[in-house]
Amino acid sequence: MDIVTTAAALHARLADAGRIAFVPTMGNLHRGHLELMRLARSRGDTLVASIFVNRLQFGPAEDFDRYPRTFDADCARLSDSSVDVLFAPGERDVYPVPQQYRVKPPPLGETLEGAFRPGFFEGVCTVVLKLFNLVAPDVACFGEKDRQQLVVIRGMVREFNLPIDIVAGPTVREPDGLAMSSRNNYLTPAERAEAPALASVLREAAAQVRGDVHHGARTGELGGARDYARIEREAAMLLTERGWRVDYVALRALTDLSAPSPSTDPATLVVLGAATLGKTRLIDNIACGDRPADG
Repeated sequence: MDIVTTAAALHARLADAGRIAFVPTMGNLHRGHLELMRLARSRGDTLVASIFVNRLQFGPAEDFDRYPRTFDADCARLSDSSVDVLFAPGERDVYPVPQQYRVKPPPLGETLEGAFRPGFFEGVCTVVLKLFNLVAPDVACFGEKDRQQLVVIRGMVREFNLPIDIVAGPTVREPDGLAMSSRNNYLTPAERAEAPALASVLREAAAQVRGDVHHGARTGELGGARDYARIEREAAMLLTERGWRVDYVALRALTDLSAPSPSTDPATLVVLGAATLGKTRLIDNIACGDRPADG
């Protein structure tokens, strides 16, 4: 694996790279990242990963300074995953001058995560566009755990006519159901034991939407519960009662995260949640059309 840190070195290394597959990361890699590498490996001649902790997407009170940085271990994992090139730029390589030009996200970027993390998607879109310009990939892979980010980036690629195929990788989970995340490292042992409740509550909400569980809800011709606001409220209440500080639980359309109507096919919805346990904020989402393996 070649490690390059500057745009000039990257361009020289990729001059005859053929079809380029790209996975951008902020490091502190876990199995979810490595599954994205595997997914990308099958889609290109040259597999490029990046590690860059992007200051622009962190709010003033967020964890930029303490975000886990595990570069040596990350390099070993990427090499074992048959990554050809690691682009690991410094902050001045990505932002050689103060970044006055920014990518303004659509209204979707001001909802859900964007409502609770102002400026987040502006920072994400700006750095992803810069990385796309630097790497010039043919395909890029992003995880479904960050569902809203995936939808926003797909929209940016479409509207800027970027010749990049965006491929989604399924959420990778621990055996107890917790979605893998670098921020899971912040959890205390007691919090780690509680953390799978987020996925469990979202999965229960998805089951209600499908009609697997009704709890007296009004149902329509497709069989699922149609009082979406009630499902959202009850899911948030369950988490609150367990000691979580809930930002949102929301049912949205899978494709564009628009709000559903009572006539929307339940199989086309996703339930998203964000909540803080102790000092650690976690996000997750469950597609309502995905039944559990034993279901």
